[in-house]
Amino acid sequence: MITSVPNDPEPNAVQITTTPSGITTITLNRPARRNAIDGPTARKLTSAFLAFEADESQKVCVLTGANGTFCAGFDLHEVAKYESQSELDGTYNGPRISHHSRVEGRNMGPIGPSRMQITKPVIAAVAGYAVAGGLELSLIADIRVAEEDAIFGVFCRRWGVPLIDGGTVRLQAIVGLGRAMDMILTGRGVGAQEALSMGLANRVVPKGKGVDEAMGIARQLVGFPQGCMNVDRASCYNAAYNAVSFEEALAFEYDRGIEVIESESVKGAKKFRDGAGRHGKFDFEGNL
Repeated sequence: MITSVPNDPEPNAVQITTTPSGITTITLNRPARRNAIDGPTARKLTSAFLAFEADESQKVCVLTGANGTFCAGFDLHEVAKYESQSELDGTYNGPRISHHSRVEGRNMGPIGPSRMQITKPVIAAVAGYAVAGGLELSLIADIRVAEEDAIFGVFCRRWGVPLIDGGTVRLQAIVGLGRAMDMILTGRGVGAQEALSMGLANRVVPKGKGVDEAMGIARQLVGFPQGCMNVDRASCYNAAYNAVSFEEALAFEYDRGIEVIESESVKGAKKFRDGAGRHGKFDFEGNL
């Protein structure tokens, strides 16, 4: 696992905090570049997500950006330096354009974890700009909380930089092909309320309240039986991206779901029988 970058001029570009309850917060912090991602930052961000996945005590991740901006995508100052040969001979230190970059057997995209399917829930708290690669980064999250000033967009359309961090794959799965094409072809900015109406944002909150809302959702998620929640999550992604037929998707759902019946469902049913969670109430300790 990547733990450091030699001679790193920005050791705090990716900040990580964890809580005893199981919530990891990953924060991009490059204020001079509106949290745009260069090569070292991409590697640190990848490492942060791999560490989150590997830590059994951590259940949910909140991904955000510091200083009122989520992420402006690729650091175009670095992309401008790119030459194919310089990447091959190791002299290039910008975003990894090559699709061969791998960390611990996982594909690392140009902005880091963009080609990974994270194995545990991720909530993005989006303030300000989530554009170009920053939009793509937000799409790795299961839930996007947008502050009222949030702007999503394929701003890289103006500069001839394509979506190579999963945007053409994930965006249309989330908002539908027509809306995705509108954003991808025009590059226009989409505000928080429009993002909410199209399903790109799940919730809109006042400016400065995104992380608070995301943490509230995370606290709810860590209280649920984790095996059941995560097999349901995995089944949704399989149906969206991997299953080749309706029947195959149903089989995947059943085969994984049946595995948690004995470990969690029977205990949960007994709690319900004994009076917990009646009438749709969630104000009880659901974690088994």
